Amino acid sequence: MTAEASFARWRDRIESQLDAALPSPAEAPLKLHQAMRYSVLGGGKRMRPLLVYASGLLFGADMARLDAPAMAVELIHAYSLVHDDLPAMDDDALRRGKPTTHVAFDEATAILAGDALQARAFGLLADAAMPAHLRVACLQTLAHAAGAAGMCGGQALDIDATGQLQSLQALTRMHALKTGALIRAAVRMGALCGEAPEPVLADLDAFADALGLAFQVRDDILDVEASSEQLGKTAGKDQAQAKSTFPALLGMDGAKAHLRTLAERMEHRLAGYREEADPLRALARLAVERDH
Repeated sequence: MTAEASFARWRDRIESQLDAALPSPAEAPLKLHQAMRYSVLGGGKRMRPLLVYASGLLFGADMARLDAPAMAVELIHAYSLVHDDLPAMDDDALRRGKPTTHVAFDEATAILAGDALQARAFGLLADAAMPAHLRVACLQTLAHAAGAAGMCGGQALDIDATGQLQSLQALTRMHALKTGALIRAAVRMGALCGEAPEPVLADLDAFADALGLAFQVRDDILDVEASSEQLGKTAGKDQAQAKSTFPALLGMDGAKAHLRTLAERMEHRLAGYREEADPLRALARLAVERDH
């Protein structure tokens, strides 16, 4: 089976799992439950769950063991997008080709939906069908990635830097936290479920660091080159908000060259694996070559 066929099957799997894990839209509180489902289902690349599955299967983990971490990381990602789009942050009206959650519902409901999605993510991991030591390891991994030392910290740095010209080092650090931490957690949780040894985990962390940065560099390039219709979100927001980006600091040619360097770094980190790592290789290519 090709990597693309596997991804289609895994996307169907995670969509079904998420649908079952989220509260019924017919149960009270209706608006909150509806907003949670609206924010998660029926859209998105599902990159992070795919990384959980690809990394876990590399070490022979059972798919059923990977479902909870795959759902959990996607719910954390979804909650972060809901909050990121709020007027107090990026004030965006379009996400995944449809109105953002606070536009479709209201700001208070969007905040509560994000909070509830975060709580559901950790509940799923706490109840996961795996040995206790693996549940704790996955909880620790995701909590670290989602908090002040990871995604939330990166978002705070992003807000603080609005309207300022950052150095390349500062921009890289910010995105290593804001985008990269959750991608690194996805790869690590999959490998943990396969009980990969610690030296291998460190090597996969390095792969995921390059992948997270490549994903962001490509995002910055697309923000300049792609349309809102193509992206499913508002194009040109970074420039409009005077944010530092890789194209702004390196020029478009420099940003694309940086992306190629990151692609080479990812390939190097997987060089010791044969075809069992092909799904991870394909996801790395997807991050580098995607058009939305």
